[in-house]
Amino acid sequence: MSDVAVRAEGLVKRYGKLEALAGIDLEVPRGAVFGLLGPNGAGKTTAVRIFATILKPDAGHATVLGYDVVHQAQAVRRRIGLAGQYAAVDANLTGRENLRMVGILGQLPTPELMPRAAELLARFDLTDAADRPLRTYSGGMRRRLDIAASLVTRPPVLFLDEPTTGLDLTSRNALWETIEQLVQDGTTVLLTTQYLEEADRLAERIVVVDGGKVIANDTPSNLKSQLGSTVVEMHFGAGGGSSRASALLTGKVDGQVERDDGTVRITSNDGARILIDVLRTLDTNAIEPETLAVREPSLDDVFLALTGHRAEADDGSTEERVKSERGGSA
Repeated sequence: MSDVAVRAEGLVKRYGKLEALAGIDLEVPRGAVFGLLGPNGAGKTTAVRIFATILKPDAGHATVLGYDVVHQAQAVRRRIGLAGQYAAVDANLTGRENLRMVGILGQLPTPELMPRAAELLARFDLTDAADRPLRTYSGGMRRRLDIAASLVTRPPVLFLDEPTTGLDLTSRNALWETIEQLVQDGTTVLLTTQYLEEADRLAERIVVVDGGKVIANDTPSNLKSQLGSTVVEMHFGAGGGSSRASALLTGKVDGQVERDDGTVRITSNDGARILIDVLRTLDTNAIEPETLAVREPSLDDVFLALTGHRAEADDGSTEERVKSERGGSA
């Protein structure tokens, strides 16, 4: 049995002139959380839809548990669960009825339907709301039920496409704990996200995509270590302080200097020494930041260094860009 749950080789998908995927390669190991990281429109959702047999690639090859997503689509569907960016449950049914319906569609044996629904309702803290119509649920409750629905048939591979988008911090943390428990139980999870903290906490390995291409593939710790051991981050108010500070510090301190609007960020392996040099240079030139922080590198720093913009930058989903290309119809 292969240790790889999901494999993509040279995966390409085009929407007219728009190339959503430009030949990506990746391997998702069994029994782990694998992070697919990138901004809106990077190609994350397109890749997941190909793996889930919703879309067919224009070129390349993809398998799930050894089954070809094009030629053995039915075998793939029997082995996966999918929770997309928007809840796919029926608002007119209760939570329990939704899970029962999914079980029937997934050909779960009749005697298992209600016990499995009760088990998942309890796991996702929805037992008290189980017999209420979904239209009375909060956004976080609907999201949890949607993920519960993707687990009814106990799929060995689960695709979660930006599962915590729109959730508050408490709901997000609860969902992270659930994902961690699923992996402990042996589920393989491919997680797409724009949240750097989410990828850092959950994923054992991360592929960063931008513009339909893989631009990095490594563990979170290795990606962060490439930037150095220390980040000095300063925020300046109006008046051009960040521009002056960036110009003065570039080439004067032993580190990489980046400016992002009113923020200047320096990554270095020099630890405390870099902070002393920065403060001395700014003081000599009568420049004072509004705030200053010293910390370890984050995945946000990695993404900014790789792409020149933040992962959360909303540059439009692939579907929105396709609609624009076609003059208003996707």
